[in-house]
Amino acid sequence: MEQREYTVDSEAGGRGRLFVPVPFDPDVVWAPKPVHHVTGTLNGMGIRAVLTEHNGRRGFLLGPAWLQCGLEPGTRVSVVLSPEGPQRADLAEDIAAALEANPAAGAFFDSLAQFYLRAYLRWIDATKGRPEIRAQRIAEVVRLLEAGVKQRPKT
Repeated sequence: MEQREYTVDSEAGGRGRLFVPVPFDPDVVWAPKPVHHVTGTLNGMGIRAVLTEHNGRRGFLLGPAWLQCGLEPGTRVSVVLSPEGPQRADLAEDIAAALEANPAAGAFFDSLAQFYLRAYLRWIDATKGRPEIRAQRIAEVVRLLEAGVKQRPKT
């Protein structure tokens, strides 16, 4: 997925937080999703964040610890962002097709943090050489995602 670089002025985020606006629409640049989990850097320091709405603008919030690093509202910051974790375009054809066939499961998949995505994908990929089990696991994952289950129950 395409990485985006930009410079922007930070803003007060309320409750001791800092808001960093995103000057592009991630649904257009990357892919439409209910929630965008991103990773990258802010002034060269690593960040992970969730894009959110704040005062009618899209961006991400940074906690009070960032203010202790010398940042304050109005500080000009350099940002590099890219989507975090596996994206639909990166999926195997059979998994992508199953998610495409079930929009509710696909939308929930798109909203999950990478930890949950990777766990589901590892479970499916553990079936290498056993296509009948792989198909069963994909169907099970789609069923769980459609039901809004973040994590497969341990058996």
